Amino acid sequence: MIGSEETIDTHGRLASQQPTPGGGAAGADELIGEALGLADASVLSGKPLAKLIQQKARAEAKALADEGSAPTLAVVVATEDSSTHWYVRSIERAAENAGIDCRIIDVGHDATEQVLVAVLKDLSAEPSVNGIILQTPLPPGVKTEELAKHISPAKDIDGANPLSLGLLAVGERAFAPATARAVVEMLDYFEIPVAGRHVVVVGRSTVVGKPLALLLLQKDATTTVCHSRSGPLRRYTKTADVVVVAAGRTGLITGDDVSKHSVVIDVGTNVLSDGSLAGDVDGTSVRPVAAALTPVPGGVGSVTTALLLLHAAEAAREQSRTARTTVFAS
Repeated sequence: MIGSEETIDTHGRLASQQPTPGGGAAGADELIGEALGLADASVLSGKPLAKLIQQKARAEAKALADEGSAPTLAVVVATEDSSTHWYVRSIERAAENAGIDCRIIDVGHDATEQVLVAVLKDLSAEPSVNGIILQTPLPPGVKTEELAKHISPAKDIDGANPLSLGLLAVGERAFAPATARAVVEMLDYFEIPVAGRHVVVVGRSTVVGKPLALLLLQKDATTTVCHSRSGPLRRYTKTADVVVVAAGRTGLITGDDVSKHSVVIDVGTNVLSDGSLAGDVDGTSVRPVAAALTPVPGGVGSVTTALLLLHAAEAAREQSRTARTTVFAS
């Protein structure tokens, strides 16, 4: 759960944020990549950080199990999409490795909104379930934002409920969408300063773009959010210190859109015709130009999955604490 000042340090502990080395406004000639020594190590893999987060989730899950409150995660699926089912199975395997029980609730690709609402309400009221993920895509005509309202904020471990986004906006404790938090955690892990820096976020979805902008503002970044009506993206991205691309369009950002001091975070996970994954960034042209770039796969996505497990453990811990407080108060 994210408060206004929480993050994970490079040792996998939950800790108060400290000023990032080199933070603050950049001098006229200061380049982020050079200052951090990233020019010769341009691939920012998410795997080491994901491993640290998984270790923390596993330790928390074990502690809860020892107390008789083993965490349980429920994933609601309503699609026949093969890539979605592959992803859900990967969450299930990761949860098992972390000692977290994972229940897959497959309601079928033709489930109605009424059926899905009933399932989400039941899971929200079920004491043995600590975290809920509403997996997309959903059946035609069913809107994610309408269903997400029925996920209890205490169990909303992927920040889908609009209330969670509202709490983030005012700096209150809430679960941020795991992908948005993953971007911030990667910036922290690689000690990439954002305070006083210009960070451009390409994409304004409620899953990544909007919550990420809020998280970056909490870290004192000067944040610009670009979208389909922003005009040529290059006029924003070319001068940015950090560019985060989360638009869902393969190869949207090329080497011509960034500069040699740019750190580029690729959030895109687009499935190609051959079944492989590609990001929103054209890595072939961007890699020789930018100071650093996250890979796809193996970048933000791996951290996102690990954070979902950590969120589930955190939710279980908070619910256990609330239950004990209620007992003591009665």
